[in-house]
Amino acid sequence: MRVHLRQEGRIDLVARCGFCAGMLQTVRLLLFSVAALVASSSAQTGTTVPTVETIIGRMAQARDENQSRFRPYIVTRGYTLFGQERQKSKSEVTADVTFVPPDRKQYAIQQSSGSGLGEILVRRMLMGEADIAKNSASTDFSPQNYDFRFVGQEDVDDRHCYLLELLPKRKDRNLVRGKIWVDVKTYLLRRAEGEPAKSPSWWLRDVRMSFLYGEVGGMWLQTSSEATATVRILGQYTMVTRDMKYKLGELVAGSMPAPHVDTPRMVPATLRDPSSPK
Repeated sequence: MRVHLRQEGRIDLVARCGFCAGMLQTVRLLLFSVAALVASSSAQTGTTVPTVETIIGRMAQARDENQSRFRPYIVTRGYTLFGQERQKSKSEVTADVTFVPPDRKQYAIQQSSGSGLGEILVRRMLMGEADIAKNSASTDFSPQNYDFRFVGQEDVDDRHCYLLELLPKRKDRNLVRGKIWVDVKTYLLRRAEGEPAKSPSWWLRDVRMSFLYGEVGGMWLQTSSEATATVRILGQYTMVTRDMKYKLGELVAGSMPAPHVDTPRMVPATLRDPSSPK
């Protein structure tokens, strides 16, 4: 009887050891498969992450190449102002913005409805945009204005991007403390968000901004934005901006036409992702 129990114990022990060995082998195969899959994926997609310095350098090159493709355009832009509730707008403004490379911008308000605060804010935004255009280098996402820190990788509209933290080098209301998403293939901006490095006004606090970028007739431009702020006494407001229509063409360099007037050789352009089929 004792011999029989001993034999059963040995058999049970051997069985258990065999089971453990099988499990270990399964785990090894699983780990090997995962490692092979990761290596294969990295090789196929080229996901080796460059240094921050390399990313910034390629961003600068992409920005220069993009600016070399700039040509005159008129964009019709819609501005919608919301209060604390987003169901109903407080104001809607439509403006035409004319740009003549390299640094000339002019705007004209075409339509305004609702609260007069909306038009006041839009005019101030457009005046600031025209001033920045005269010295765009002062606000570029460049080492001149920012320190950068690599955060990780994320997708924006199905495009894989490097995610970088923005650390402004000076307190400037036109610089952003936040993040940017840089396309891993084109090194052009896909998205930016954050808060001003310096409060734009005593009346505003908790300011948050986000910007989206896209292709317009071969140029890579900011095509929409959203800014939320708490206005003292009045409460929280949100301004949503959308580029609605573009007209591209040969504008006379010596004169700036009225933004709402079509000029010869101007053709409509649509917002398009450069990776989408033509």
